Amino acid sequence: MSALPRDMNAVVGAADIVLITLDSLRYDVAQAAFAAGELPTLAAHLPPEGWERRHTPGTFTLAAHQAFFSGFLPTPLGPHPHPRPFACAFGGSVSIGAHTAVFDAPDIVHGLAGRGYHTACIGGTGFFNPEGPLGWVLPSLFAEAHWEHATSVFDDGSAARSVALAVDIVRRTPGRLFLFVNFAAVHKPTIGFLPGATEESPATQRAALATVDAALGPLFEALRPGTFVVVCADHGTTHGEDGYWGHRLAHPLVWDVPYAEWAL
Repeated sequence: MSALPRDMNAVVGAADIVLITLDSLRYDVAQAAFAAGELPTLAAHLPPEGWERRHTPGTFTLAAHQAFFSGFLPTPLGPHPHPRPFACAFGGSVSIGAHTAVFDAPDIVHGLAGRGYHTACIGGTGFFNPEGPLGWVLPSLFAEAHWEHATSVFDDGSAARSVALAVDIVRRTPGRLFLFVNFAAVHKPTIGFLPGATEESPATQRAALATVDAALGPLFEALRPGTFVVVCADHGTTHGEDGYWGHRLAHPLVWDVPYAEWAL
């Protein structure tokens, strides 16, 4: 599954591109939900075996997304090097292959903008919250950026609101579009998604993931044919395993993330 499905140089300029991050989603949680049939919307685009397990380049939201926007998406397992779909040109890179779309830019967001794409960001977690200067670092890469209480970790209906904003952007963008959506629902707190839950757990995150899947349908229906889609987690999280809690730490449950890519 680690081989690129197509020459990304043929995709860039010819198709819209959508990057969806499911914030903090553990690989084991995502795969368990897939196996139980709880992700019908996503499962329609996943291979029969479900999610691909990859390694994140960062253990928390800011670091992971800085890497993603620099072209370093989660790394496939197995022997290196793994050619990347997108990259910013720099000397000595061993992960730029013949099928990699390479930009002479500081990040792939500006690189795609230079190729005629309208770039739009819908943020969920705190690193996309413009109420403080740090919250502008990632959104400022984009021509259009959105964050609101209703798309954040503070609202259990955030997935549906994020999708509604995304659908609006797709429908009013006549030219090529690079759309990024960070879903906050699967990030702590997820207790509210599982009735009776009293603490964060893989079960509460799995329940939150089901609400994201239930909300995604209108977005996938609105995307234009040929759109290249990447769905992945930025990192995982721990709930007491081996004495660890949360993320921003080196543990397999944080490093291992679900990944999928396809063209509509």
